Amino acid sequence: QVQLVESGGGLVQAGGSLRLSCAASGRTFTNYVMGWFRQAPGKEREFVAAIKWGAGSTYYADSVKGRFTISRDNAKNTVYLQMNSLKPEDTAVYYCAVDRLAFRLVVTATPGAYDYWGQGTQVTVSS
Repeated sequence: QVQLVESGGGLVQAGGSLRLSCAASGRTFTNYVMGWFRQAPGKEREFVAAIKWGAGSTYYADSVKGRFTISRDNAKNTVYLQMNSLKPEDTAVYYCAVDRLAFRLVVTATPGAYDYWGQGTQVTVSS
């Protein structure tokens, strides 16, 4: 059974940093795009960042570009999201996800393209 478990969320002041982790078990995802999404109260789930299989090309939403960094450790089957210069508008539940297709060539920001999801971790940024 595939499980994705996020950790690292919490309460932080604006300008602070957090590092989220997502550990996968039950299957190896070396050949899949892995991504982070977030959902604030009353809003739709939105794409944050993704990292490709192979050389690990990275992709970011404009709202986090330059502040967030996604990385992966294939040996640990884990993906990370380093979040710096946090803003109150970054407050949300953050989810990691794994793409439905192996070796996808074009990374997608559409949640429906991702098959496996974690339970989410709350990130709250105070002003």
